[in-house]
Amino acid sequence: MEKDIIMDKSELITLSPLVLAYLGDTVYESYIREYLIKQNNQRKVNDLHKRAIKYVKAKAQADIIHEIEKDLTDEERRIYKRGRNQKSNTSPKNADIIDYKHATGFEALIGYLYLNNESDRLKYIIEKGIEIIEKSI
Repeated sequence: MEKDIIMDKSELITLSPLVLAYLGDTVYESYIREYLIKQNNQRKVNDLHKRAIKYVKAKAQADIIHEIEKDLTDEERRIYKRGRNQKSNTSPKNADIIDYKHATGFEALIGYLYLNNESDRLKYIIEKGIEIIEKSI
């Protein structure tokens, strides 16, 4: 996923972590969908959706961030923690509240990396996440 629009760093830092998570959710899910399609382009949409859920559900994202947190830069860890600690007006439908908070932090980090045009780091973190999830499924 390439981006042409680059946000000013000061503007990016002041964005709400929930806004970053909102974008990060879409970026991450799009990457997962593309990955699954490239794995086997003969799948039915329903099969792709069921498989994608294993990667994008809150528990999976929480597992990823727990595994990679030690490898984050100070700035990445700060963004993740801001997202994790942000009070949300929504509650998870199919997730534990703790996993949901960690997943929100993970998504905020993905959104931040995307808007900051850090495509190599974004790709690395998502691919590392795929490895982590595939070990558990």
